[in-house]
Amino acid sequence: MAPKHAAPFLLLFVFFAPALSARHYPDTLLVPGHHKDVKFGNGVPARLYLPTSPPPNKKLPLVVFFHGGAFITFSAFLPPYDDYVQSIANAGNVVALSVEYTLALERPLPAAYEDSWAALEWVASHSSGNGPEPWLNQLVDFEKVYIAGDSAGGNIAHNLAMKHGLGSSLEGLEIDGMALICPFFWGSQAIGKQEPRGVISRAPFNLDWLTAVGFHSGLDDYRINPLIDPNLPKLGVKKALVITANQDPLRDRGFYYYQALRSDGWKGDAQYLEYNGWHDFQLVTPFSEDSQNMLQQLSKFFNSE
Repeated sequence: MAPKHAAPFLLLFVFFAPALSARHYPDTLLVPGHHKDVKFGNGVPARLYLPTSPPPNKKLPLVVFFHGGAFITFSAFLPPYDDYVQSIANAGNVVALSVEYTLALERPLPAAYEDSWAALEWVASHSSGNGPEPWLNQLVDFEKVYIAGDSAGGNIAHNLAMKHGLGSSLEGLEIDGMALICPFFWGSQAIGKQEPRGVISRAPFNLDWLTAVGFHSGLDDYRINPLIDPNLPKLGVKKALVITANQDPLRDRGFYYYQALRSDGWKGDAQYLEYNGWHDFQLVTPFSEDSQNMLQQLSKFFNSE
């Protein structure tokens, strides 16, 4: 069960989030690897990662990653994310692109979704081998492009897959799969056994979403509550991996999302993993047994046929 007094701390997180949202961090990557910073669209920043020991003469899968932070804080360049995405590249022998989307305190949603879609359009511009970034032209297998994210980043990945599935083109590029880590889904009514039920305990989660959309939408917007979206079977990826943590207040939302993919007519392959830990445990304890196992499972997923 989630700690009973977690909600007040989450509420403090909401109000102090701006202090955690600085967009410039020292280059303090602790995990060995290779990376460079790029920009696309209307100047959206991102960081591109290569594995330490890529196999010779082989094109690699590409993972486009979106960081968490309730849409209002954190950064692709924050050291824990910097290290984690490099770890994904190293463990899976994949190229990874981590997107620095606009935070909601700068511009509310759909700004983050738009920036993230621009990342996929930029990737797609390389599919013929003539894009502006040599690493993508030379190293990426464009039949193995994945989207992934944790918390709000998982929500972003889902919404990009929905946009693609509902007909938005990526210049012929298809998204092979999607990995959601402790995804931020919510709704006006509590579900499951783990999700908070009291007015006070639900308030931080309500406020996170309402702040993200500038108070212009409600808690049953399909973007935050895909369980009630009649278009969910049109999710535009071939396979999905949903990962939850058993002490996460958002655990039940992720689990029921996985069940909905299995039962509501989506034609893809859905997989589910659950670990022992709190929300986004892999960032807090990256070298724990569960975090390392999750990294290996992600690697298998990104290299699956």
